[in-house]
Amino acid sequence: MAEFDVSSHPHRRFNALTGEWILISPHRAKRPWLGQTEKLPDAVKPTYDPKCYLCPGNTRVNGDHNPVYTDNYVFTNDFAALMPDTPKDGVKNDDLFKMQPARGTARVICFSPDHSKTLPLLEQKEIRRVVDLWGSQFAELKQQYTYVQLFENKGAVMGCSNPHPHGQIWACDFIPEEISKELNEQRKYFASHGTKLLEDYLKAELQKKERIVFETEHWVCLVPFWAFWPFETMLLPKFSVQTIDELNDAQRDDLALAIKMITTRYDNLFETSFPYAMGWHNAPSDGEEHGEWQLHAHYYPPLLRSATVKKFVAGFELLAERQRDLTAEQAAARLRDLSDVHYSKKQ
Repeated sequence: MAEFDVSSHPHRRFNALTGEWILISPHRAKRPWLGQTEKLPDAVKPTYDPKCYLCPGNTRVNGDHNPVYTDNYVFTNDFAALMPDTPKDGVKNDDLFKMQPARGTARVICFSPDHSKTLPLLEQKEIRRVVDLWGSQFAELKQQYTYVQLFENKGAVMGCSNPHPHGQIWACDFIPEEISKELNEQRKYFASHGTKLLEDYLKAELQKKERIVFETEHWVCLVPFWAFWPFETMLLPKFSVQTIDELNDAQRDDLALAIKMITTRYDNLFETSFPYAMGWHNAPSDGEEHGEWQLHAHYYPPLLRSATVKKFVAGFELLAERQRDLTAEQAAARLRDLSDVHYSKKQ
């Protein structure tokens, strides 16, 4: 009988950060694809679109006017999923039917006044100003809310409703499900080992090297051992930190570089404006000490084989257990070999 080969035989991997298992089926990467293909995004976008709700000086759908902003710009989402004044009284619960009122706010961050420039096309100093805005917004909202989620949905494939490059902030008075999973696993590990789970994990990954995409002075980009999305990555700091507002100037400068590097490599992979959902997982701001928590970012891109073929979450993945074809090591090797010069800038 053949010996087990991680690059070709089905196996399961444990996600130490969430406590969940994932099925890996590398042999399925060879199956033919006759399914849905996505429409390619426009190759060239204008620097200003008079019909865009997010461009400087334009009128949003609710009648408010954007200022003629020249840097990044933040405002309260006109269609926020959370409201700060949700009534707390009048909710009745029993063992089978439980609900709780949810309060919060949601904001939109326009990364740049330029309608055509996604993060990889911005200069490092411009991305640094986005990092600063993330930090200042988090520092403000953590004073009022239990958890603050900073994120970006890039591309129509990932549900982005406006092509102007932007991110979002949702702040809420509860700890969301994904954060609860990570919190529980980091707490258990910290109680058992006396060290941070993600710090120990990063040390082990840096020794193995096989899933590292790149390193900068202060940050590491890697494909996690337990990755679910085809080219999923994490950004992890080489230093101990809980929240993004704690970063010093050097760490912020270097983070801007790391963001430019990973988003550029994503675009270069299939020579397209690469869609993804990304977000920062900061420690909850619930008034408790969180010595177990390590700041980190997740990138979840859906593209699978090309600019027009994406991963679908269906069947076994919805009904039984998460599954992927391409191994984390194979994905990391492909991202590692890509240039840090954006394909659109090459002669």
